[in-house]
Amino acid sequence: MSFKDKVVIITGAAGSLGSVAAHKFGAAGAILVLVDNRQTRLVDHCDDLCEKYGATLIGNVDVTLKKSVDKLADMIIKEHGRIDVLINIVGTWRGGTPVHETEVETWDMLMDVNARSVFLMSGAVVPQMIEQGSGKIVSIAASAGLKARSGNGAYAASKSAVIRLTEALSAELKDKGINVNCIMPSTIDTEPNRKAMPDADFDKWVTPEQIADVLVFLASEQSAGIHGAAIPVYGRV
Repeated sequence: MSFKDKVVIITGAAGSLGSVAAHKFGAAGAILVLVDNRQTRLVDHCDDLCEKYGATLIGNVDVTLKKSVDKLADMIIKEHGRIDVLINIVGTWRGGTPVHETEVETWDMLMDVNARSVFLMSGAVVPQMIEQGSGKIVSIAASAGLKARSGNGAYAASKSAVIRLTEALSAELKDKGINVNCIMPSTIDTEPNRKAMPDADFDKWVTPEQIADVLVFLASEQSAGIHGAAIPVYGRV
């Protein structure tokens, strides 16, 4: 799967999944635009991609703010003239409390980071994709978006919103040459998750590499027939 001359934006590029995905897209020839809210972390995890693949690192971007997102999209279009792929990876988790005990601030934060970011980033790139008659948008939802567990209500609601946004965007854009899909991981095998759940069977968790492989596929021409899908990537959980 070649991404030669394709402009690929990855949000949350400095995270455990984002950095792995960035390396895979870079190896496939993509013109990388790597976005994160922390410049120092972005440099720490993705600086080698600048030399290897000519990646552009754009840090200190708050993808929950429309002004910030619109400025980012304008900058990329001015520099490259097109946007071929948007990978929405930015996300976070909070849980452990019943819905009636969940702080409003926690609800707002989860909806902002997990859902509003997808809403804003997609809205910023879609006009350019419509103009060029092509594009791919792939977002990270979660298995919790299908069924909430006790103590997980706010997070599950935010990830369910990602799935519903994916479906709506797909219905609106599939006749314009644009594919919109999402991936639903279960627990991802990362160092923070291992520390948080030391007694779990890590071998059953899905790895960032496995998820990134699906991201690459959904962003490729081989996925041309897939629209509005929420694809489970659970590992062996």
